[in-house]
Amino acid sequence: MQEKTVLVTGGAGYIGSHVVKQLGEAGYQVVVYDNCSTGSADAVLYGELIRGDLADQDRLYQLFAQYQFSAVLHFAASLVVPESVIRPLDYYTNNTRNTLNLLRCCAVAKIQHFIFSSTAAVYGEPEIVPVTEQATTLPINPYGRSKLMSEWLIRDAGSVSSMRSVILRYFNVAGADSSGQLGQNAERAEHLIRAACDTALKRKPCLKIFGTDFDTPDGTAIRDYIHVEDLASAHLAALRYLEQGGESQTLNCGYGRGYSVRQVVERVKAISGVDFPVVETDRRIGDPACVTACVDRIRATLDWTPQYDDLDTIVKSTLDWEKRRPSQPDYKYLASDLAVNAVKANGATVH
Repeated sequence: MQEKTVLVTGGAGYIGSHVVKQLGEAGYQVVVYDNCSTGSADAVLYGELIRGDLADQDRLYQLFAQYQFSAVLHFAASLVVPESVIRPLDYYTNNTRNTLNLLRCCAVAKIQHFIFSSTAAVYGEPEIVPVTEQATTLPINPYGRSKLMSEWLIRDAGSVSSMRSVILRYFNVAGADSSGQLGQNAERAEHLIRAACDTALKRKPCLKIFGTDFDTPDGTAIRDYIHVEDLASAHLAALRYLEQGGESQTLNCGYGRGYSVRQVVERVKAISGVDFPVVETDRRIGDPACVTACVDRIRATLDWTPQYDDLDTIVKSTLDWEKRRPSQPDYKYLASDLAVNAVKANGATVH
């Protein structure tokens, strides 16, 4: 195929790097723009890495003038929910304002195709599950609100230009590249599967379960987990869809079914062979009992068939990757945990 040059913001991060790998394998020329504040230069396996910040509008204009991008895939963002509650303005700055900066450049360069990394956090506490794309968007934290505002910006920019977009709302992303080249490099274990694997590897003294009295079969919260490689392939499918003339879309990215916290813990223990300690504690304020995605629209719209729709596969790939990563510091003292404690103390919402 004729090589097309695409811009990937945040392409040195967890999800972005998996997408960059698949783009490179598909024959695209890739330019990654990332300040590497949370990502890793070593994770960029294809294309060119340019270190820079989306806050630097002048440098962005120069970047767009230097290359003729056929598409922009936008991943760069802050995404720690508890942190967003205690530092909301930072999240609106990095997520929403910087998306505006990027869109201004897209307008000048007449970018035709734009793919945005959004989140199920825009739904807040859904009343009906599985959640459809038509559900009310009422985010309950600054992270979700910053992403929803970015969605509005993208749609409004497209309404006055020829730019078409696909907004992908992720549910719970986990797992690692099956070839062993990529995975989560961030030191903080924010999500259940990663945290459970770290506990099995004795990097955490115990795993906390937040809430055992939900209205679910085993009392713990249920979530829809999607393997990062399937999520990455959804981005390529979305790009092909736009290249073939598809109209702008907002699509949920999940598998359409969920697992409880206890089910995940059980599988991590079984696959790791480690009966690690688990501590049951109170619910976090604002955590819904069950959130799973309705995936009818993405299946009908994109030429996308998940290949890793299996909890054991997700857990095993995470565990294999974590075994290769160097040991990390005691998570007890990490800023994210302090943020959670501060938010709880102030009675604010954590999700």
